[in-house]
Amino acid sequence: MSTPAASARPEIGLEPMAATHLADVLALGRQVYDTSVKPYTSWSLSAIAGHLDGEASACWVALDGARLAGFVLGSMGFDQRADWGNLEWIASAPDYQGQGVASRLVKACVAALTEAGASAVVTDVESRNTASAALMRRNGFEASVSVTLFVREVRPAS
Repeated sequence: MSTPAASARPEIGLEPMAATHLADVLALGRQVYDTSVKPYTSWSLSAIAGHLDGEASACWVALDGARLAGFVLGSMGFDQRADWGNLEWIASAPDYQGQGVASRLVKACVAALTEAGASAVVTDVESRNTASAALMRRNGFEASVSVTLFVREVRPAS
């Protein structure tokens, strides 16, 4: 029985993300991310482009010919830890999920961050996103700190 990583299609290549990929990355992110579950984050062109401007960019795209199969956005620095890398966003297009594309992207991002001097790489996964949690565990990440976002709805006075 083959594993998802073993069944990755060889014609899907990885390459560093470039400005020419921005529109496709933005569109795929809008397709697969529900930012309402993490309202403190935003998915925008400026957020993506900011990763490309980073000194040690760890942003990669997976391409099936000219078609975007997935992407990962990573950068050096996390909170007050300049020596930590941050794998911030990752996605596989629905047609490519379960084919090892995301694992290849994680590995490329972690390798780039390690080469840039990261002593650790961190990422966060929304608690209901069991597929992403499993992806991270398969790629050597361990659950470390759990944070609960408390929300108090404020209703206008009547």
